[in-house]
Amino acid sequence: MDGAKFQVHSDVVTKATHEALKRRGVTNEDIAKIVFDMQISFNKGLTIEHCMESVESVLRKREMQHALLVGIELDELAEQGKLSKPLQEIVGSDEGLFGVDEMIGLGAVLTYGSIAVTTFGHLDKNKTGIIHELDTKYGGQVHTFLDDLVASIAACASARIAHRTRDLEEQGKTFEDLSPRDTTPEIHISGTDT
Repeated sequence: MDGAKFQVHSDVVTKATHEALKRRGVTNEDIAKIVFDMQISFNKGLTIEHCMESVESVLRKREMQHALLVGIELDELAEQGKLSKPLQEIVGSDEGLFGVDEMIGLGAVLTYGSIAVTTFGHLDKNKTGIIHELDTKYGGQVHTFLDDLVASIAACASARIAHRTRDLEEQGKTFEDLSPRDTTPEIHISGTDT
């Protein structure tokens, strides 16, 4: 760069984020299943489609996209043996005292408030669904960052639903009264792409 201010377009970053998750074998539905399991007992009428919309909304946040792109890149570089020593061994083995992976995941949840933070802690400890699969080491794959980042996405999507539940309760409604598309009104604004 020549010192001029350069910005990567949101569509490019969003596409790269989705492609990185796909490359690593993680789908929005995998994450939505975790959200659904955590929220269904509190939300009459909640569907997996509501949870999918919430996950997609979280994946449109720049903070989350940047965290995912950095974390997935580091996991892939570790798989290829391309990190410098001793970082290669630390990331490659997901060393217990290495907390940078959790810190990136935790940093990404902060925009969704304390409920997302506590939910992230719960998911990091209990590792349900795809998070458990990613945390289980097999076949030379490295998911040191990705398991925490998926927990972060699920925690944020769950927090969004919890907050939306409160809004619905105040209107005398439940998720039964809400189409999945209306779960994320901020991404369905006429005349916008986000």
